[in-house]
Amino acid sequence: MSCSIVILVQKIVANQLLNYLYMTLKQVKEHLETMNSLEFKLPDGSTVPSHFHVTEVGQVSKDFIDCGGTLRHEKAVNFQLWNAEDIDHRLQPRKLKNIIQLSEKKLFIDDKLEVEVEYQGDTIGKYHLKFKDSAFHLVSTLTDCLAKDKCGIPESSIKDEPACAPGSECC
Repeated sequence: MSCSIVILVQKIVANQLLNYLYMTLKQVKEHLETMNSLEFKLPDGSTVPSHFHVTEVGQVSKDFIDCGGTLRHEKAVNFQLWNAEDIDHRLQPRKLKNIIQLSEKKLFIDDKLEVEVEYQGDTIGKYHLKFKDSAFHLVSTLTDCLAKDKCGIPESSIKDEPACAPGSECC
């Protein structure tokens, strides 16, 4: 098997594994069925204030060309959490599930899509979502070079060095 085929197979397997690492909309709905109250935890372990609101449930599509010239398409479900100053109201699991179902119907959202969450910290943060200990956990996202095979940087050094080598015409 040629080196480029091996790299392609590795990328396909890695992408398929990523689909199972973070929550899909279907998984979110399943957890909402079992919850009495909503709790979202930030990566630092703190909790999103209980009086938060979900201001958006939508479908986000992104078409782009990576630094290696490959055309790519991504699609995800997006939740926007807002730290409302309305401390007298709490979003309940059933209400969130109703908002999700309306969004699915009106926006034709596929519940197999991964959920991304936006939350305001120092700036708007974008997170993946996991579920553990009866709470949704916001997991920090990372940038990455999607064309490592065209950058000339060995996989073993990618974490320690810039994503693209100077003069590689990658970035």
